Amino acid sequence: MAESFTLYKLIILYMLNKVDFPLTTSQISEFVLDKGYTSYFKLQEALSDLTQSDLIRPETTHNRTLYHLTEDGAETILYFSNKISPAIRQDIDDFLREKQYDLKEEASVKSDYYLNTNREYEVRCQIEENGSSLIDLKLTVPTEKEAEAIVSHWNTKSQEIYTLLLSNLL
Repeated sequence: MAESFTLYKLIILYMLNKVDFPLTTSQISEFVLDKGYTSYFKLQEALSDLTQSDLIRPETTHNRTLYHLTEDGAETILYFSNKISPAIRQDIDDFLREKQYDLKEEASVKSDYYLNTNREYEVRCQIEENGSSLIDLKLTVPTEKEAEAIVSHWNTKSQEIYTLLLSNLL
């Protein structure tokens, strides 16, 4: 049982080590749950354990959590990746290769909001590429409902908005 739980953690570390961007909870879940490696609750427990051990670092917003591999996590997977069977490593590699563009695009689009000192909501919408900011937009709205709507729509409309801004400003 403990050996299986260790395998789940190694799978997560291996996935994060193979990409140069953070992965969301849903992206990790998509692979692990679709392949039937473990249950949702065991996966959440593994993510929590890795976070507490400082092997991964979560970046949480109102609508999702992105996971980054820490230096200790990279070192750990370097030493223990051989504990993951070649078949599972191949499954992970295939998944990441097939979905790399979608995974990277989803991780590069970020949005969050908070209540400012004027009792209004500031919404921050970003698109990042290779660690650089392509757009970093801050909007102020009066209600939390409006802030939530902007955060929700940014994920689906960010490319369209970015293109519109460039075409109107250039």
